Amino acid sequence: MLEELRITGLGVIDDTTLRLTTGMNAITGETGAGKTMVVTGLGLLFGGRADAGRVRADPGRAVVEGRLRLEGHLAGAVQARIVDAGAEVDDDGSVLLSRTVTIEGRSRAHVGGRGMPVAMLGEVGEQVVAVHGQSDQLRLLRPAEQRAALDRYAGPEHEKLLETYRQGYTQWRAVVDDLADRRRHARERSQEADLLKLGLDEISRVDPQPGEDDELRAEVQRLEHAEGLRTAAALAAQALAGGVEAADETPDATQLLGTARRTLEAQSGVDPALSELAARVEEAATLVGDVSAELSAYLDRLDADPARLEAIYERRAALRALTRKYADDVDGVIAWADHARTRLAALDTSDELLEELDKERARLAGHVAELAARLTAARAEAAGRFAAQVSVELAGLAMPHSRVEIAVLPRGAGRDEPSIDGLAVGPDGADEIELRLIAHPGAPALPLQKGASGGELSRVMLAIEVVFAGAGGPPTLVFDEVDAGVGGQAAVEIGRRLARLARTHQVLVVTHLPQVAAFADRHLVVAKDTGGAITTSGVRIVEETERARELARMLAGLPDSDLGIAHAEELLAVAEREKHGG
Repeated sequence: MLEELRITGLGVIDDTTLRLTTGMNAITGETGAGKTMVVTGLGLLFGGRADAGRVRADPGRAVVEGRLRLEGHLAGAVQARIVDAGAEVDDDGSVLLSRTVTIEGRSRAHVGGRGMPVAMLGEVGEQVVAVHGQSDQLRLLRPAEQRAALDRYAGPEHEKLLETYRQGYTQWRAVVDDLADRRRHARERSQEADLLKLGLDEISRVDPQPGEDDELRAEVQRLEHAEGLRTAAALAAQALAGGVEAADETPDATQLLGTARRTLEAQSGVDPALSELAARVEEAATLVGDVSAELSAYLDRLDADPARLEAIYERRAALRALTRKYADDVDGVIAWADHARTRLAALDTSDELLEELDKERARLAGHVAELAARLTAARAEAAGRFAAQVSVELAGLAMPHSRVEIAVLPRGAGRDEPSIDGLAVGPDGADEIELRLIAHPGAPALPLQKGASGGELSRVMLAIEVVFAGAGGPPTLVFDEVDAGVGGQAAVEIGRRLARLARTHQVLVVTHLPQVAAFADRHLVVAKDTGGAITTSGVRIVEETERARELARMLAGLPDSDLGIAHAEELLAVAEREKHGG
């Protein structure tokens, strides 16, 4: 819901804040006070087109800010989109939105304190608010939204059927596109396959192994320096343990450590500390012995075979030839080969595979066509129920001779879009949905935007929203001039329906009728201030006596009339009983 709306520098509004509530919020005021600017501000906040002509010269820019609390069934999707765009949602689930328009026409938008494209406000607005008014792009006038709304109205079983259809359609399109691509690019695929086969043949002849280049590099280094390594190892072994080849009588490390151990042990009875040191010398002698044995084994393994060195040179040359063509190292070459085998399978244009794909396409096409027919039948049934309910609502909204019907029409095929035996199908089925209004008996059924005046259109939208209530859609609904040309009992009926709608939605209604405003859970008044050099407007909440005075002004233009106030209080009492089922 929209908790708060602040507007500065827009039309006659200098700086005002609207604190809104759940349920029904009525906005009233004298003609020209600036009620329309509230709706205009809402439009700007949710990505509407900016009109620099409405910006006040001082301060030269209009700013609209709103605090939106995300809750209900749409909260997760809206929050995810906001976070994905790089903005943040507050811990309490609320997010700040703002829109600035300068007198030169430049526009800026912010979501959660981060600068965003204005289109981002529009994306959020599509999910959370629907504005119904004469000058608005009405959500339910768009065919795609009409279809989505009818699908929600049809119920959970219908939505399961729709989801099953979408899965089948996705599978069918994938096969259709794959088959068409294989046939259309058969020559290019064949040429690419030949190149991949050549590469795989070359790699398979060499048969590189993971990590092989590093292992060969280390072995080459040992073979190229074999004599130096042999000399070093031999001298070290002789120094540690001597041997039969020793040319002098110089004692080796093993002999010296043995002498040291025996000397310490001889005096350990005098001082026990020497015993511990003797043990440590013995450990050193053991370690020296181990190293000496390993050096001997190393000398035995050390091979200066020139043939082996030449073979490694040739092997490394073969590996380098592969890395020059396919990757930076041997592991990369192996990865390229794995990818090439996968790609080669995908490039298959054999007659057997094409025939298999064509059979799968035909099978899926039959499945999709059957599901599309079931969707069409379900939509036609739901359309009949929906039209009857809306027509009943219209009778109570001073449109007793008007009827609404929903036409379930065959979908037009898109450009380069496949069809099934002449049936144009899309991600949502084979249907286009069109809401039509029959204004009076004998009148043709026309699309809503062509068959209704501005005031009638708002009432039709009210009737539709009442019927759709509980079937998803935006949680905040705004109605502007919903009561145009209406009075008496019809006005009471409008108020009653708005109050009913407000049980499940946040409703904002700009109204001239006291019968409608009396049903509000919060009543806001837009009032002019002509005390200064420039006329400005502000918004305030009215309650109890002040609210009765405002309703009396709306009834007879006499806010201080005792009779008018008494009538207003009676209206409020009736509305309160109606809202609580009294």
